[in-house]
Amino acid sequence: MIGVAVVGAGHWGPHLVRNFNDHLSSQTLWVVDQAETRRKAIGERFPSVSLSPDIDDALGDDRVDAVVIATPTSTHNELVRRALEAKKHVLVEKPITNSLEEAVELCRLAESLDRVLMVGHVFLFNPAIVAAKEYIDAGDLGQVEYLSMTRTNLGPVRTDVNAAWDLASHDISIANYWLGTAPDAVSASGGSWLNQGVQDVVFATLRYPNGVVVHIEASWLNPRKRRLISVIGAERMLTVDDMDLNEPLRLYDKGVVGAEAEITDTFAGFRSQIREGQVLIPHVTTGEPLRTECEAFLARVRGGEGSLSDGWAGADVVSVLEAIDRSIANNGAQQEVETIK
Repeated sequence: MIGVAVVGAGHWGPHLVRNFNDHLSSQTLWVVDQAETRRKAIGERFPSVSLSPDIDDALGDDRVDAVVIATPTSTHNELVRRALEAKKHVLVEKPITNSLEEAVELCRLAESLDRVLMVGHVFLFNPAIVAAKEYIDAGDLGQVEYLSMTRTNLGPVRTDVNAAWDLASHDISIANYWLGTAPDAVSASGGSWLNQGVQDVVFATLRYPNGVVVHIEASWLNPRKRRLISVIGAERMLTVDDMDLNEPLRLYDKGVVGAEAEITDTFAGFRSQIREGQVLIPHVTTGEPLRTECEAFLARVRGGEGSLSDGWAGADVVSVLEAIDRSIANNGAQQEVETIK
């Protein structure tokens, strides 16, 4: 039985407590949170769990094998380091830290101590995202040309990080996963209306190898909640709509034919250049991505192979986020993404 301590009992923490406590191979032993009201709420729901405002209480318990950190990004570096130095395996919510230098140091520390360091990029465990990866890798879309990714909602508003770090981090992790690499360069712009200096909306263009372009819109100042991704291939197209719980994935046998032919100025001529094929709606097995993520972490702790979202993958995302921030600070000028490892 793998003993788990969860640090942070805010919005996401209780879900982590539940998943590790309900799993056959793990048990939540400790929940650490500085807020008494949160500790009380956890105690009422999980009476067997020990509670403390101090992480040292959990780190000093020899029964604890792994620490799960779900606290504000600015606290990740210190908490992850302390947990690793206490010889615990670590799952930390995204992003791994708010600094690439710190992220790399944590990855190296985990390797030197032979401890698992995994980052909670939960969408990598979403069945529709995984199925889309299979179609892309199989070549069903042809050469991938560009991705369009939209992630908007009205709130929750953050003050510690901007919309890119909070929201676009999901899409960067997905794009890196699908394309098998990090981007070479980034250009971005954003606006701050609610809190000066913290961008409520960010528009970012990521340039990947082989000419693939990824455009991301991330906003917590939008009346509609949207989680929509379009993948445009040379032969077919694909969309993932995470708001559609029944049919999130669609494949479109559509395209433009004769694009190099002489431009026509008639509607009929224009329509003749569009190939309208079938729309395939594959069956996607439903499930809780967070549970799958927790199971992947537990498998790593038991000695399994590397996860989709190890510390280095998390550091790749931070490298892109830092480039986005540099681009915004330089009025949208393109910035190179720092290569790591």
